[in-house]
Amino acid sequence: MALHRMFSMKTGVYCCVILAAFGLTNCHSGKATPERSGEKLTLPVVELLPQKTQLHKEYVSTLEAVRNVEIRARVSGFLEHIHVDEGQRVHKGQVLFSLNTAEYQVETDKAQAALKTAQAEAKTAEVEVSRVKLLLAKNVVSPSEMELAKAKLEAARAGIDEARSMLEAASLRLTQAHIRAPFDGVINRIPYKIGSLIEAGALLTTVSDIREVFAYFDVSEREYLGFVKNNKNLLGKGGQEVEILLADETLYPIKGRIEAMESTFEGESGTIAFRARFANPDQLLKHGSSGKIRLISVVPDAILVPQKAVFEIQDRNYVYVVDKTGRVKSRHFIPQNRVGKHYLVKSGLQAGDRVVYEGIQNIREGEAITARVVAGDSLADLPQSPAVH
Repeated sequence: MALHRMFSMKTGVYCCVILAAFGLTNCHSGKATPERSGEKLTLPVVELLPQKTQLHKEYVSTLEAVRNVEIRARVSGFLEHIHVDEGQRVHKGQVLFSLNTAEYQVETDKAQAALKTAQAEAKTAEVEVSRVKLLLAKNVVSPSEMELAKAKLEAARAGIDEARSMLEAASLRLTQAHIRAPFDGVINRIPYKIGSLIEAGALLTTVSDIREVFAYFDVSEREYLGFVKNNKNLLGKGGQEVEILLADETLYPIKGRIEAMESTFEGESGTIAFRARFANPDQLLKHGSSGKIRLISVVPDAILVPQKAVFEIQDRNYVYVVDKTGRVKSRHFIPQNRVGKHYLVKSGLQAGDRVVYEGIQNIREGEAITARVVAGDSLADLPQSPAVH
């Protein structure tokens, strides 16, 4: 009897422990997944409205000076003087390099002497013509003598022209021994040192005029067509304004304008090159540097969807659209671009659609909800994440 009573007590204790554990489990489960009551869920809903939106697209670009020319020697000789230094600003006509001029000075002196000789010979020929003319008047010489004297005078005069040309050529070579700047600009690298033997055509340096710079960037055929259609009134008048991001991702403070484009598409890439011009008063931009052109385009009637409202199924984008009865239905849409924390809709959604903004993880297809409309007027003003091409 006592044994039976002890067994009954142990059984009762075990039952209490099991019931207590079951109760705790139910309590814990109740905290993790709340039961749905008979009431509808109240969720924020955004009504999609067309609005004016700016899109930023970025393109890798290379910068070139408006004028950048190679300075080459026109004549050969030993480099005698370097009058400038690398990175120095120079002015048009300023002497940059001087070659040894002794040889060219001798040639110039010889040509000048030859010119004087030719002039003396011409003078002698003139005197001879005058003498023969007097003798011909007295019938002392025949007319052929007169013709011969005149021919010698013409030859002498031609000799003067030849000698003068030789002197000009020698003087030009003498002048070309001094290499001058073709325009105002900045001197770049100088590879030669004083005493180097310079051959005709040797590259001495380059001069860059970087008061303005060109930025070249490539766009696709589709983007090219869109640009031309939206800028008909700007073509030939300075073009659309653009911005440029420098290599350190800072924005250059002065805006430029697209002013030209190539006439053919690149065969392999299918792109066409555009050229924008930027003022560079502080010479921050350098020839050969790089950056990113930021092209701003305006979409007058953009439909924007918050990214928070979007979910993906097998790499396809969906949102929950609320119908007139308050029931939700998933709808697939195709985005065109990201605009800040929103998607610009390409197709699948239209103005007037009401989209669940938050809480999409708590609803099911076809479920009825209570819509709480939130304002969507400022969607287009949020920061953007531009695409880089």
